[in-house]
Amino acid sequence: MPRFTRLALALSLAALSTCSTAAVASGVEPAPGDHLTLTVTHSGDPTADGTFELTCHPAGGTHRAPQAACDRLDEVTTWGTDPFAPPQPDSLCTMQYGGPATAHVTGTWAGRPVDTTFNRTDGCEIARWDGFTPVLPTMTAA
Repeated sequence: MPRFTRLALALSLAALSTCSTAAVASGVEPAPGDHLTLTVTHSGDPTADGTFELTCHPAGGTHRAPQAACDRLDEVTTWGTDPFAPPQPDSLCTMQYGGPATAHVTGTWAGRPVDTTFNRTDGCEIARWDGFTPVLPTMTAA
């Protein structure tokens, strides 16, 4: 191994060691990589409306069912796709109304930023919402 490469490797390892030691010494835990904030409104269930925190790996936060929500997020996450992506603009969606419920989701999932809104304004959006239960509250017919 060339001398310069060994020196660069040694300096990199020293920097990483210092950063993790400083975090432990300060008592500050590193932020979890999978953390979402969900704000649900107009769901028809006062206990489901509000702002909830969800952390995964390990599951926690103020979400009503953190482990089930994290398990569902793991199920819908596929490498190379955005599980939070809205329906494509050219999607054929049934013209049905699923109620006034909305959910705004922000945070980080699988190392990527999340900032998306869910609603129930047509068949595609209803299916998208339903595909995210129990991350989002289960809805009954409007």
